[in-house]
Amino acid sequence: METRQSHGLDQFCSSLEDRPGMAILDFAGVNQATVSFITNYGHRIYSDDFVHQMDQCFGLEGDFFDNQANPLLTSRFFANTLDFEDATFDGALVWDSLQFLSAPLLQSVVAKLHRVLRPGASLLAMFHAEERIIEMPAFSYRIHDHRTIQLSARPKRKPAQVFNNRALEKLFQDFHSVKFFLTRDHLREVIVRR
Repeated sequence: METRQSHGLDQFCSSLEDRPGMAILDFAGVNQATVSFITNYGHRIYSDDFVHQMDQCFGLEGDFFDNQANPLLTSRFFANTLDFEDATFDGALVWDSLQFLSAPLLQSVVAKLHRVLRPGASLLAMFHAEERIIEMPAFSYRIHDHRTIQLSARPKRKPAQVFNNRALEKLFQDFHSVKFFLTRDHLREVIVRR
């Protein structure tokens, strides 16, 4: 397991100090370090391994990306991952998961995130910045402290697409603001405000 400094996480954590009792959505799956970190602020956390859910819904038979256009599979995917009432969460840690969604499904996921986040909520996402990459490292994320993330390597994955700043601004165009942090390890950290 490796650790890295994260300006995006630092920005996200500043929003955790706004008020107690917030609800945070975490796409990394349950891990004690992150649960303890969030609950020590006095907040609730809902965790699910979003990438694992993608694999279970789209990766068992046939092409992973082609399957993301199958209405039956996408319906099951949303029922398993983002089946929440409107304005349920005050923040979302989506990590690197969005870069493995094909364009139509990605738009639907971002729209659902917009719907389940309350106005003013923060969303932290990460995107690989190298434009000609065929396979990229994927990770499971844990919060060590407000500036440090622990990364546990997963098998490399093929990205659905590569995102530059303009593509990310377009992806999150319905949100209030988008802020970028480019890191030394070719990751683009993004803080989005609802």
